Amino acid sequence: MSMHPYRTHTCGALTLSHVDAIVRLSGWIHRKRDHGHLLFIDLRDHYGLTQCVIDSSSPLFKMAEEARLESVLTITGKVVGRSAETINKTIPTGDIEVQIQGLHVESNADILPLQVNTNAEFPEETRLKYRFLDLRREKLHRNITLRNKVIASLRRRMIDQGFMEFQTPILTASSPEGARDFLVPSRLHPGQFYALPQAPQQFKQLLMMAGFDRYFQIAPCFRDEDARADRSPGEFYQLDMEMSFVTQEDVFNVIEPVVHGVFTEFADGRSVSPAPFSRISYADSMLKYGNDKPDLRNPIEIADVTEAFKGSDFAIFDKNIQKGHVVRGIPAPKVADQPRSFFDKMNSWAQEQGAPGLGYIIFENGEAKGPIAKFLDTQRLEMLRKSAKVQDGDALFFACAPVKAATTLAGLARTKIGSDLGLIDPKAFQFCWVVDYPMYELNDKTGLIEFSHNPFSMPQGGLQALDSQDPLTILAYQYDIVCNGIELCSGAIRNHLPDIMYKAFEIAGFTGEDLETKFGGMLRALKFGAPPHGGCAPGVDRIVMLIADEPNIREVIAFPLNQQAQDLLMGAPSVPSAQQLTDVHIRVALPPKKNT
Repeated sequence: MSMHPYRTHTCGALTLSHVDAIVRLSGWIHRKRDHGHLLFIDLRDHYGLTQCVIDSSSPLFKMAEEARLESVLTITGKVVGRSAETINKTIPTGDIEVQIQGLHVESNADILPLQVNTNAEFPEETRLKYRFLDLRREKLHRNITLRNKVIASLRRRMIDQGFMEFQTPILTASSPEGARDFLVPSRLHPGQFYALPQAPQQFKQLLMMAGFDRYFQIAPCFRDEDARADRSPGEFYQLDMEMSFVTQEDVFNVIEPVVHGVFTEFADGRSVSPAPFSRISYADSMLKYGNDKPDLRNPIEIADVTEAFKGSDFAIFDKNIQKGHVVRGIPAPKVADQPRSFFDKMNSWAQEQGAPGLGYIIFENGEAKGPIAKFLDTQRLEMLRKSAKVQDGDALFFACAPVKAATTLAGLARTKIGSDLGLIDPKAFQFCWVVDYPMYELNDKTGLIEFSHNPFSMPQGGLQALDSQDPLTILAYQYDIVCNGIELCSGAIRNHLPDIMYKAFEIAGFTGEDLETKFGGMLRALKFGAPPHGGCAPGVDRIVMLIADEPNIREVIAFPLNQQAQDLLMGAPSVPSAQQLTDVHIRVALPPKKNT
């Protein structure tokens, strides 16, 4: 029987059970160690590493010696057991080595721009330009393999719950997801453009109206926005799902086991908060955690302590409270024994955030200490203790500002205190649902009312609420899943009634004509019998990023764009040829060059 031209086994397969067998392996030269009369080659493929050895007396020795790292070899030889002192317990093939009898260089590697066999740091530009080499490195290779397993797990969990997988269009029309669209010019329709979908939102709702009942998709979404650590510029993937005849509870009951299950499956010794996840209203989250993405690994809860300072002798706060400011108290547990510098550092940190500072009171041995304490009587101090739930030995920091600014500063301070005091468990996944989002918000710049989340959501209270309530008090059936301070998923119960759609958009300043032009398809569908429906879309890249414990999303994407949204490997975006521009009826108007 003839041997396969490239391999009988992979580089992760051989063990003591193969001793004396003649095998063939193919892979990359990971490492070489020259011991004079013996040359060791660690051969690597996707599955693992195998140590191969050749004696200097072999006619193939010179060829082996000259082959550079990362060249591709096919090696034929005999499996032998390693001597006791050379066994390597850290790899599955560590009990054996292959004595080289045949050697063929499939492909020679040039001198490497980055080392594959180390975890050494290289500039991001080098890593992205030579991403194919970067992807050979152990950590990144492992991350991308993990991503594949996570997606397979998500897909399996959805199919097991009776969801069907659909593909929705990539060339479509603009949709109001709040970010900038990527546009694609049309050759057949001069002057007209397609948009890449920011999310499959309208299509998944239309599939419900088409009667498919349960949809999901591992969906690419395209948004022309700037890069952030947890958001990739250009494109990202979500586990998009939608279901019919459901309440908010039904959606929770379906998606919670999927998210909880996938994190538990890949937890690898880390704790995962048990289902059902706790639920926090948007208003509570903004108050207690200073944002709508609470990191519940941090036990600190912010309190509103405006009352304790209202009309007090602490004039700075009192004056600001009369102007409509609020005071938020941020407890710092067990810091009474911290040096003065701890408090000074918090103060200068607050000034870096653009705040005047962070006042504080230390509660110790039944007394209140610190620069502010003397301005408050016993009764007011008692109010502080009660409302902020502070104990003896704790301190309370204060943020006094208009609501929005106080909320933000208190939230940042909570995170800083939590991480400075080591209160945040790095080995835990803490989940919660944030519910009851406001339907509308005020645009600070224009003073106009606009949608705060998804415009297709069902307002709580339906048409009646839209007709009779102050728009800024209307809540929507909208919800997010948050994990460790990262928004993983957002969703809503959708509005399935045309009269609510007209009214909801009218409040946000859209006319009936606007609706007809922008969302004619959706509006028509609602007029022909739409089921009550809802869904959500957990972010796949973010799930993998959390499970892989990577602070940057680019570490879990095979071919990411850089911070400037460029693909350094393929050279995108690039300048099209004159003919390509003529085909799509486009003339380029470059911005004027800035004088530097």
